[in-house]
Amino acid sequence: MMYLYMTKTLTAQHLVEVNNLKQYFDINTGFFRSKSLKAVDGVSFNIQEGETLGLVGESGCGKTTVGRSILHLYEPTDGEIWYKGKEIKTEKDVAGFRQQATMVFQDPYSSLNPRMTVADIIGEPLDVHKLTSSKKERKERILDLMDKVGLNSEHAARYAHEFSGGQRQRIGIARALAVNPDFMVCDEPVSALDVSIQAQVINMFEELQDELGLTYLFIAHDLLVVRHISDRIAVMYLGKLVEMSSANEIYDHPLHPYSKSLISAVPVPDPRIARASQRIVLKGEIPSPLNIPSGCGFRTRCPYAIECCAESVPELEEVHEGHFVACHRVDEIN
Repeated sequence: MMYLYMTKTLTAQHLVEVNNLKQYFDINTGFFRSKSLKAVDGVSFNIQEGETLGLVGESGCGKTTVGRSILHLYEPTDGEIWYKGKEIKTEKDVAGFRQQATMVFQDPYSSLNPRMTVADIIGEPLDVHKLTSSKKERKERILDLMDKVGLNSEHAARYAHEFSGGQRQRIGIARALAVNPDFMVCDEPVSALDVSIQAQVINMFEELQDELGLTYLFIAHDLLVVRHISDRIAVMYLGKLVEMSSANEIYDHPLHPYSKSLISAVPVPDPRIARASQRIVLKGEIPSPLNIPSGCGFRTRCPYAIECCAESVPELEEVHEGHFVACHRVDEIN
């Protein structure tokens, strides 16, 4: 497979490398029987230092599970996760990795402990990893983190429920920054916020990246948000990557039928262009991950599906420089 070959030969240039990641969950189907739910099934990609890789797809496609599996919040079923040229395998590897890689969660309302003050929430990673040597140093570090994310120092003694959604997410971001990470998994960090607040938080992510040299895996379903912040975009469907390229290339020249449908649904601010553009509406419902169709998982909704699409799973292959697509008919339909 061309893409896996590329990741093997260019490992030294990558901060994060994921090879053939699989995450299966055993689901009880009754009468002492169980079935594997393939939430993530053979996903491979890499992220360069200082880059933002956007990961998009419908709800339930497995994108959040990818982020959690990379950080070993879920123990991966199979596959390799490399960080700075070293594979993360043992408990010691994971412990060290989590001092350099953190996560910003989707829901700022449930991801913060309501019984802890803002200072204690942000300071918890400092305590866990023993990153400060005195109470004074701990307090200074907390206040510095609050300042970085736009929170006032007098907020330190207050509780999370006293803040708005945008402020709560800033607390969560400050907590993620506490260990001075190089890599952050951002799991739909603005989807629960008002549109006006989303822009502020996205801009803050970009400013923090420039200031601290951060690398992001940015998980979202809003393609406008993802295009704004991402250098490259990877599109997921039913646990697999179906397309990956630069943000502008994916947005302007999508090649996979699923990507085309996603892009066609993005609102266009110019009414003349919006009227001229044609929405590509997919037929049918997304299949259950417990009963994924044979061959290409997208074939039951794809207008271009033919017999070969049911017979084998398409590999993610490079069709143009830096543009990877998993589709048997990509050359015929574009």
